[in-house]
Amino acid sequence: MTTALGQQPWEPALSVRQVLTLERVLAGQPEVVAGAHRLDRPVRWVHVAEAADVGVMLSGGEMVLTTGVLLAGDEDKQGEYVRSLHRAEASAVVLGLGRAFPAPPDGMRRAAERCGLPMVVLHRPFPFAELTEEVQSRLLRRKFAAVSLSEAVRTELTGLITAGAPVQRLLDEVARHGGCPVVVTNLAHRVLATAGERAAVDDVLRDWERIARQAGGGAADGWVRAELSCRGERWGRLVLCGYRGERAAGRLLADRAAEALVLHRMLGGDGTRAQGPGGSGDSWDSWDSWEEQSARNLLTDLVTGAVPARQLLPRARAAGLPVNRRVFVPLVVRGGEPARLDRVLRLLGLPGVAADLGDGRVTVLLSLAPDQDARALAAHFAARLRSEPEAPRAVVAAADARAAWDDVPAGLREARHVADAVADSAPGLDLPPVVRLRDIHLRGLVRLLRDDPRVQSFAERELDGLLGGPDEDLLAVLRTYLATGRNKSRTAQLHHVSRPALYRRLEAIQGRLGVDLDDFEQAASVHIALLAHDAQRG
Repeated sequence: MTTALGQQPWEPALSVRQVLTLERVLAGQPEVVAGAHRLDRPVRWVHVAEAADVGVMLSGGEMVLTTGVLLAGDEDKQGEYVRSLHRAEASAVVLGLGRAFPAPPDGMRRAAERCGLPMVVLHRPFPFAELTEEVQSRLLRRKFAAVSLSEAVRTELTGLITAGAPVQRLLDEVARHGGCPVVVTNLAHRVLATAGERAAVDDVLRDWERIARQAGGGAADGWVRAELSCRGERWGRLVLCGYRGERAAGRLLADRAAEALVLHRMLGGDGTRAQGPGGSGDSWDSWDSWEEQSARNLLTDLVTGAVPARQLLPRARAAGLPVNRRVFVPLVVRGGEPARLDRVLRLLGLPGVAADLGDGRVTVLLSLAPDQDARALAAHFAARLRSEPEAPRAVVAAADARAAWDDVPAGLREARHVADAVADSAPGLDLPPVVRLRDIHLRGLVRLLRDDPRVQSFAERELDGLLGGPDEDLLAVLRTYLATGRNKSRTAQLHHVSRPALYRRLEAIQGRLGVDLDDFEQAASVHIALLAHDAQRG
């Protein structure tokens, strides 16, 4: 890849403006007489030339120094001289005033202004050799430093990859070298991963989409972008946000970082941690799960309260979740996979994020318009999910919709609590399409109290005759019998036994526990103990 000047994108260069601030140049009293708006053009080399057809000798990016001795008295030659420099993509022309031109020539100045070529005159005699030496030595030092940085970064990142380091380590090292936030996005500008100081990252993400599109990836304003591609297909971008070093070094750093990420992907990743937009990461299932990992980190921080919800708003926006004037519906799904849930969300046109937080439950956060029916859409989502061939038994637990973003963490925790309580239920029970807090009744309360030592002691005391015994199926029969409201026919059906066989098992259970299950209070006590036991094991 080359620039318009034909140079490598990371090749060191000084700008015209920087050259004019050099001490040796200032001694010549430089004055910009044309093209003042183009002083940030890069100077790749300095060339001293008096030939009228100097343009054919240039390859682009040169600052041309001349006394104009061959141009004096001929405005046509002066104009053509400037135009030839423009065609050759020279960065600027510097004219030393003296015998040939005691004052800036109008012909050259007008031509330079029309072409947008910076033209500088030196009012005091100035040895061009000194300027050439100064600029060339600076460029060579920069090039040497760039090559050294290139090798150091490549060696360090390659070493991390071969040592099995997580991708987050790579990004952290890039952020350390760059001294600025690093953001990885997909091609639609959705943020997939970040690295850098937390406050700086949050500042970048606060209005990410607008900033990213306006920045355009240009290095002039400190935004340096490198494309991520594999086997000829682009799949993302790496951006150094607000890089304050030399432009060449920033481009080099971004290119080396992109090479490392692509190499990491080609090697199949490492199944280790990577940080989503501003979050603390969990494990990567594959490099195709960037979006899932981004959602996972956001939802993890919301659920745990590790970061105040208000501070997570920039990350939510950057991850593609609408947050302005929205209603949020927290869901937890058992029996579904994040990729499948994402597909269902897209099919239904429901904005949301979904991720498995590492416990076999997929947490989903829907973002709806205030005039949408949250309950109806949640039910529609559950029905569509169950129509998938791979998820006919998926259970969707939900919390009531939250109108305020600050209430979302509590809603997510409530939905997870409902999902846990449902998981403790006896198999085969009829459940509504979307299970809510009011549907889990006593089971939900017991689960909340499961870690209380008094509850644990009560459960062990009530169930002592069955716990640890050889007949584990008796505990399962008891669980179903109590969950069905002591319905013997339904219990026999669910356990595929005859009613006489069930009666014998119930008699054995009552004998071991020393209770009468026909007595409501005793049955209720055993039921509560069993709920507590199951919640503790869960």
